[in-house]
Amino acid sequence: MKRTLSAVAAVVALSAGILLPATAQATPGEGISGVTLLDIEIPAELLPFIPDGAHVVAKQITIAPGGTTGWHYHDGPVLGIVQAGTLTHPGSDCKPVIFDTGAFINEPSGKSNTHVGRNLGKEPVILDVVYLEPIGAPLFEDVTPAPPCDKT
Repeated sequence: MKRTLSAVAAVVALSAGILLPATAQATPGEGISGVTLLDIEIPAELLPFIPDGAHVVAKQITIAPGGTTGWHYHDGPVLGIVQAGTLTHPGSDCKPVIFDTGAFINEPSGKSNTHVGRNLGKEPVILDVVYLEPIGAPLFEDVTPAPPCDKT
């Protein structure tokens, strides 16, 4: 019995070691925090202009100097305003789009709109963001690996 448990434990440990490199290729966020201000669901057919309903989340997101959101996309549109700092926001072509304090951000939905948010400055970036996601969808979908043009 002890040998069987030891063998199972060894297989699990080896499997975990094999699976970890795949996780290492992800593009996780770093130096990012958020406070949820609103989290509601609008049921399907409640509003005629949102026939399928929506999961609406408002957050204040802070990206520390040197921080990143990691590469991701959204299943629904995301709207935001930069309250402080400068956000560097390249898409999958890696061409940086810069959003300074006061700028409006409109992120369209879908995998073709893969992007990353970075704080390359010396002060925190503070964003007020509203997610309009389909009911049941996550707020964002990680992209693995990063686009080939990305060097960081």
